[in-house]
Amino acid sequence: MIPVSDSPKKITPRALAAMKGVEKIAALTAYDFRTARLLDDAGLPLILVGDSLGTTLLGYDNTLPVTLDDMIRHAAAVVRGARRALVVIDMPFMTYQASIEQALLSCGRAIQATGCQAVKIEGGEFRAPTIQALVQNGIPVLAHIGLTPQSVKVLGTRVQGRGEEAAQQLLADARAVADAGAFAVVVETVPAALGAQVAAAVKIPVIGIGAGPGCDGQILVINDILGLSGDFHPKFVKQYAALGAQVAAAAAAYKSEVETAVFPGPEHGYE
Repeated sequence: MIPVSDSPKKITPRALAAMKGVEKIAALTAYDFRTARLLDDAGLPLILVGDSLGTTLLGYDNTLPVTLDDMIRHAAAVVRGARRALVVIDMPFMTYQASIEQALLSCGRAIQATGCQAVKIEGGEFRAPTIQALVQNGIPVLAHIGLTPQSVKVLGTRVQGRGEEAAQQLLADARAVADAGAFAVVVETVPAALGAQVAAAVKIPVIGIGAGPGCDGQILVINDILGLSGDFHPKFVKQYAALGAQVAAAAAAYKSEVETAVFPGPEHGYE
C-alpha cells in the first residue's frame, strides 16, 4: 500500500493564474535553500530566483554579467527548499534574445537542471512569439514588462509608461504577452494609475514592483525588505527588518569577545 503523503500541495502556474480577482499575490526573490524554506513556510505562493542575484549576492553593478550556470546553481537550491511555492527561474541576459531556438534550448535546460516550474523572460509585444513558442513546448512563462533590468543600457532606471504613447505601448505589451500564453506578468516601475489599468486590461495576474496597489500582487527583492541592500533604497521598497545593522553588530560583538578571550567560554568546549 502506498502511504498518503502529508506534503503540502504544490502551487502550479495554472493555480497562480486562478488567483487573479480572488486574492492578492505576495511574491519575493530567493537565491538559496534556507531562504526558500523560510519563505515557503511563511506561505508565499510565488518565489522568483531573480537574476538580481548579480547585484545582491555576486557584487555586480547590474544583472548583465549573470550567467545561466549561475542561475541554475541557485535555482536548484531554491527548489530544494520550497515545498509548496511556485518557483520561477529568471532567464539571464542573452540566453533567450537571439532566437526562438536559443530560448527553447536555454529555458529547457533551466527547467531540466533545476526543477523550476516556470521561467521568467523580459520583453513585451516584440517578445510574444518567443513566449508562445515556449508555452507551446511545455515551458510556462512569467512575462516581465515596464522597466526591464536587462535593458538597463537603453532604458536606464527611470519610470516607464509616462505619457500617452508610452502608456498605450505598455498596455499593448501586457495584452500581447497574455495572448501569447504567459500565466502572469511582472510590471516594473510604472505610475500607479497605469499599473491598475494594466491589471484591468488582461485576464492574467499582474504582479507589480513599483507599479502601485492596483496590481493583482506585488514582488520585491528579499534583500531589500530585510535591510541587506546597503545604501540602495528604491522608493517602492518597504523595509520590514534591519538585518544589515544586526549582522554588523553581531560580527563586532564576536570580534570583541574573541579579542578579549570572553569567547569561547567553558560552556563552548568539550571535556
